[in-house]
Amino acid sequence: MRAKEFITEQKLSDVHDGLEVASKALPHTFIIPELKNQDFYDLYRFGVAIADVRGSQGNDDVNRFKPEFRPESTWGENQVVSSFDPNVGEVIDQALKKVHKHGKKAVSTSGSDEFDDTLKQSPIKPFKGYKK
Repeated sequence: MRAKEFITEQKLSDVHDGLEVASKALPHTFIIPELKNQDFYDLYRFGVAIADVRGSQGNDDVNRFKPEFRPESTWGENQVVSSFDPNVGEVIDQALKKVHKHGKKAVSTSGSDEFDDTLKQSPIKPFKGYKK
């Protein structure tokens, strides 16, 4: 087999960029200049906003349980670290020092607590086994 049979040359004028291909092959395709693809938090919130819009178009009986959409989550763009290790605070401090950062803020209790209205007992009757 000769190399010429499977190697083809491509002229620079035949090379396409992604938007050129999308404009022909993908229907209803948009770019959003104010939403940069390097900011993952903004992309995440945009995805949540799309889900909220779609969810708002649905069944009103279900929507009465849907929380109100907010442009930013409770903790915003801040990094969240959660662990069962009681010493994780010290680990975070050491890691922050390595990247020349500082400051962490506790936003939870030290234990795994339940809300007062949470049922803590199983509604299923325990099985004691079969009679012998």
